[in-house]
Amino acid sequence: MIDAEKDILTTADTARLLGVSVRTAQLLIEGGTISSWKTPGGHRRVYRADVMALIDNKGATSEVLRASAAVVVIASAERLATYRRLLDQVPECAAELFDDVMAAMVMIGALKPHTVLVDLAGADDHHLPLLESLAGNAQLLYSRIVAIGDPPSPPLPSRVTLLREPAEAVATLRGWLSDGEVAAMAQEGLAFPIALNERQRLVALERTGLLDTPPEEAFDRLTWLAAQSLEAPIALMTLLTQTRQWFKSRIGLELPETPRSWAFCNHTILQKKVFSVSDLSSDPRFADNPAVAGEPGFRFYAGAPILDGNGFVVGSLCVIDRKPRDLSEREAHAIEALAALASDEVRLRAIDRQLRQTLQARERGAGSRS
Repeated sequence: MIDAEKDILTTADTARLLGVSVRTAQLLIEGGTISSWKTPGGHRRVYRADVMALIDNKGATSEVLRASAAVVVIASAERLATYRRLLDQVPECAAELFDDVMAAMVMIGALKPHTVLVDLAGADDHHLPLLESLAGNAQLLYSRIVAIGDPPSPPLPSRVTLLREPAEAVATLRGWLSDGEVAAMAQEGLAFPIALNERQRLVALERTGLLDTPPEEAFDRLTWLAAQSLEAPIALMTLLTQTRQWFKSRIGLELPETPRSWAFCNHTILQKKVFSVSDLSSDPRFADNPAVAGEPGFRFYAGAPILDGNGFVVGSLCVIDRKPRDLSEREAHAIEALAALASDEVRLRAIDRQLRQTLQARERGAGSRS
């Protein structure tokens, strides 16, 4: 228990107050979401008031812990191609695009997305009531609602942001998704590229509960299928932490992890689909990589991103070969499909964990009343 009068908290105290893992609390503290300082012994400390302010911000759970990278777009079939092209250049989000309003509403209810974009071009009279419904939905308290087009009549609800063009809307969206401090880090010449919402991505990774867990048959089947389908000697399911690339599943490689700076998957998690390199030794981004320049002498790489239920990329499913080769269209489809199955497994585990937590909470509540 935490002493109610204790004004200064440890990281473990903070984790208990927020109801998150100690590692997630560390990320929130080290990332600056919660102000902190170091003791002479090098331990982080925070003020209880700062943690309570975070909890009280917009309800019982803070916005940072509810963060989403999912975006839903509603537009005419003709306009969807424009949004798909623009959003393919935004690695910080996972987009779901619809020309069917009812299908979009089902997805919005399931995802509670970061942003809903509603394109008014060619829209019928249903779009204004739709925007009013979205703006008044208490379940979308943390979602931004955006209309794209000319100002309609009657005026839009005050909570709806009106932007004129798709490009302006997507640029604004990326600004909302981005972390200013991470953007500064990205410009300081890191050894590997990062998304502009990297801190939120790391919290999402911790929420999966997969890091440093034993092998699981469901994931091992997928890496085995990847190796077989692409006739590759090495297949991996990687999870990218702040400092390391850890392998939840691996075929053909003894190492359980590598420094993150070695990870080809740093580039994969910034892609929407498959990232591949035919010859790593001839690519200036990877030629000096220790795994390429020395043993084990990797040459070919292909990987696809793995997403959690909130649209954050937590890792990748990839294959590696020790000889150069080209990736065929069939092979690209295979690795993309297997990464999608891995994403489904990650989401299923999150749903199962939420159900168990709900049941445990109910049992505790029933016990306290008896």
